[in-house]
Amino acid sequence: MTVHTITDWTPSVVVFDCDGTLMDTERHWQAARDTVLLGYGVVPDPEFAELSKGVHYTDCGRMMAQFAGRPESTQAMTVQLLDAFRKLVAENPVPTPGAERMVAGVARFAPLAVASNCPLDVVESCLEAVGLLRYFERIVVPGDGVRPKPDPDPYLTAVRALGGEPRDALAVEDSVCGLRSAAAAGLRVLGVGPRPADEATELADWWVPSLAEPGLTAWVAGRIPRQPVA
Repeated sequence: MTVHTITDWTPSVVVFDCDGTLMDTERHWQAARDTVLLGYGVVPDPEFAELSKGVHYTDCGRMMAQFAGRPESTQAMTVQLLDAFRKLVAENPVPTPGAERMVAGVARFAPLAVASNCPLDVVESCLEAVGLLRYFERIVVPGDGVRPKPDPDPYLTAVRALGGEPRDALAVEDSVCGLRSAAAAGLRVLGVGPRPADEATELADWWVPSLAEPGLTAWVAGRIPRQPVA
């Protein structure tokens, strides 16, 4: 890792992932995957849980059908997965530790966007429920020519929508899938959460256990605020 490449620098644009990064919803995805697989008589394992983390729900439905040995059920499992997730997240939208303070602090010095593999309505409703939606100038999800992570499209689209360049932008991510997307797009990457046991985590320039990490809080507080437009 090259922590100094972030701590000695101020990004012109910051793009956040949503699930597991801003919102404590990765557990809902895992619960939804478990529910669907168990309904087909299949018990998921930790390896599958890690492989499916951060993956677009349509790809996840395909992975689940293959894991269950039921490729013909891909469409049905995808629909069931999304339905189960929507229900869980609507019942309990919770930000990750430090997310509110981090977003408010970063918004002082850089425009913000979200790049997510989740459906747009879910991202917007989650962020609105916890008071974070107002900070983001753009939310990018797959569709209209934007391919899902790990393709670089979501991050490239988000950065360019805010008038930035990838080399001057920072991505905040928690999953291997997202790390690959952001790194391929040319952004510097802040990894957050439990560090996955995967070589792709070396794509992160800095890894913190949560957005409440004191060193990260100090870095955010030390950035020079944007000047208001005259």
